[in-house]
Amino acid sequence: MAIIRFTVNGKARRVDTEPERPLLEVLREDLGLTGTKCGCGEGQCGACTVLLDNRPIFSCVTPVLTATGRKILTIEGLAEDARLHPVQQAFLDEGAMQCGYCAPGVILRTVALLESKPRPTDAQIVDGLNGNLCRCSGYPRILAAVRRAVGSAGKKR
Repeated sequence: MAIIRFTVNGKARRVDTEPERPLLEVLREDLGLTGTKCGCGEGQCGACTVLLDNRPIFSCVTPVLTATGRKILTIEGLAEDARLHPVQQAFLDEGAMQCGYCAPGVILRTVALLESKPRPTDAQIVDGLNGNLCRCSGYPRILAAVRRAVGSAGKKR
């Protein structure tokens, strides 16, 4: 057991846990942040994506020790002052969430993508979201939502 300290959604947190325990388990079970989903448990589907120091990671295969002293952003921390983040709003506006299971991970990966590439091409969007699977095959709406988030919904690139 070890005491792990990190910041989650802007709040300093500490947990007393096994250092190799998956970050996903700590977020869901110890901190009650259930927006991050467990899909495959192997880092293959992206349902567990969170941002660690603004970079997307698969929290199901990331030991909690890796988060020591770092900043984690989950879907619960994305909205501010009861206002959805522009990416969340774009996903809502485009109906890009059918079952909603993949949505938190895809939204967070989109946030990271748009921070690094504010005006991505369709190819860059596809590449940037590669690794996050949508079991409902909502990819056309997800692409439209990302376009909307950058203010270019419906435009050809």
